[in-house]
Amino acid sequence: MSIAADTPGKEIMEEKGEEEQERLHFQKVTNAFRVYKKHSLGVVAKKEHYLNHLPVEHQKHLKKNGYSDMLNDLKTAIEANNEIIQHILKDIDNVFENVDHQFKGEKDKRTIPTGADLEKVQSCLKQLVRDWSENGKAEREACYSKITNKLCQIYEEEKRAFIKVLVPGSGLGRLAFDIANLGFECQGNEFSLFMLFTSNFVLNKCKTVNSFKIHPYIHNFCNNISDKDQLQPVYFPDIDPNQLPEDSKFSMAAGDFLDVYNEAEYMSSQDCVVTCFFMDCAHNILDFIQTIYRVLKPGGQWINLGPLLYHFSDMPGETSIEPSYDCIRGVIRDFGFEFEEEEQDILTTYDQNPASMLQYKYKSVYFCCKKI
Repeated sequence: MSIAADTPGKEIMEEKGEEEQERLHFQKVTNAFRVYKKHSLGVVAKKEHYLNHLPVEHQKHLKKNGYSDMLNDLKTAIEANNEIIQHILKDIDNVFENVDHQFKGEKDKRTIPTGADLEKVQSCLKQLVRDWSENGKAEREACYSKITNKLCQIYEEEKRAFIKVLVPGSGLGRLAFDIANLGFECQGNEFSLFMLFTSNFVLNKCKTVNSFKIHPYIHNFCNNISDKDQLQPVYFPDIDPNQLPEDSKFSMAAGDFLDVYNEAEYMSSQDCVVTCFFMDCAHNILDFIQTIYRVLKPGGQWINLGPLLYHFSDMPGETSIEPSYDCIRGVIRDFGFEFEEEEQDILTTYDQNPASMLQYKYKSVYFCCKKI
């Protein structure tokens, strides 16, 4: 049997294998959302069990000073969060066009969510604060505003409808939404199903300002000054996601940035690429830089802001390189970019509870480059 004759069959088998892996992953993420309530209540139950086995005197002091009441309040907050999660789950089968994710293996061991998966569900709740609440305005102002201000400086208002802006790693879509709201043709790109499920709910199902409530910080048991800080409710969305003009051009593309945008149709297709807290999500950051260069038109702009918290560094089973910013700056030039603007030590935070006793701050880097 010749190799040429065997290849199509092999490709079909590989394609079917990839489709199965996609369905398994889809179901695993879905299951992570579904078990949120059970898992979260289990964490509280474990604390209650430990409390009930403490010395009686210790129990008395803790109950007198509100600890038991706080645990009960946590259970109520978990129920409230789960209501939002049920809204998110209602429409997940319609997130992707022309894709069938029906899968009967809900109990397949391969679809059992890991601890990391459950943490990602919790992260989505905090991401709702950052992107779609008044409480997240300070974080957005520190990074999104710098990017949108630069876009408005580069491109005159009357020409923006013809300017294509790509936002890879768009998360829950607020930055891409804001760019489209300024009159640009904007496409957000996101790989994480956790983010895609949640952004689908916000962008397509939220019709009224501040119509939903979450308790995003209830899973943070450390560094709380008061119980109220941990239980704080946050309302979203702070604006109506349907307020975009009817003729606006805003879209979200699902998939891995490298897989999607290295296709021939995207070569030299974008006037501007915006990256915010994205570049350190790569195994090899040079892949991102090269792809950004390829998708930009000659003279196109790349605006970046963020740190270098390389996500795969020291992660078991993952490969990663972690060049310094000085090294990356040289690589960017080598690929054919010219730096037009650059700034360091921009203080930014990410999904931070401002009331926490522990505050993480990044000294982020900002730059604007032109493809030459």
